[in-house]
Amino acid sequence: MAKIQKYDLISIGAHPDDVEVGTGGVLIDLNKKKYKTGIVYLTAGEMGTGGTPEIRAEEAVNAARVLGSDLINTYDWGDTKLFDNYERRIELAALIRKYRPDIILAPYPHVGHGKRQSHPDHVACGQIVINAANYATLKKMPIEGEPHFVKRIFHYFLPPGLSPSFVVDITDHFEQWIEALKCHRSQFLNPEKSRDYIWSLESLARSFGSQVGCRYGQGFYHIEPMRITDLFDLVK
Repeated sequence: MAKIQKYDLISIGAHPDDVEVGTGGVLIDLNKKKYKTGIVYLTAGEMGTGGTPEIRAEEAVNAARVLGSDLINTYDWGDTKLFDNYERRIELAALIRKYRPDIILAPYPHVGHGKRQSHPDHVACGQIVINAANYATLKKMPIEGEPHFVKRIFHYFLPPGLSPSFVVDITDHFEQWIEALKCHRSQFLNPEKSRDYIWSLESLARSFGSQVGCRYGQGFYHIEPMRITDLFDLVK
């Protein structure tokens, strides 16, 4: 029997660069702590204003090297056409069974409100992940591999008005995170774009950090209550 290539955590995004934007600092931190982390994209990002699928794939590989993560898999499920269905749940559930993560990071699975609504692909990605993780536990599902239970799914790309359940301090890894973002030159360093994306993402990291008393942070939401056995785990 082939040895299982287990990952402690897998971060899943709709487009190449989503994982870096929402979770990159956390991946750097975990990789430095010797956890094994992987990256999965559900589309090739072909509808992005800059770049081609080939360029974006190369950028994602370069960024993954900076983060210290393996780039496990990129699906081609259609940029701007992503939606949750049975077949995609099954395919992603097979990947979950193969790599058996304890934690998955995924976009928030509901539509936001306000000036900047959630990208439909981000919402669909979150929905696919939740349902695939459920399918991965079911013994009778027609999915390759042994059933696997993901202990926690934490969500990033939080919509306006939704406060994070927790913020991870990424201050020590900030410069490396920015380096990973800059690997996506077609998206964040494209002279055809007027918006300064790096500045915007730095500002968001400062905003999350200010909520918990650090310089830079990345925020996550957890839908279910979490069980703890030592109250002081929350103040370490």
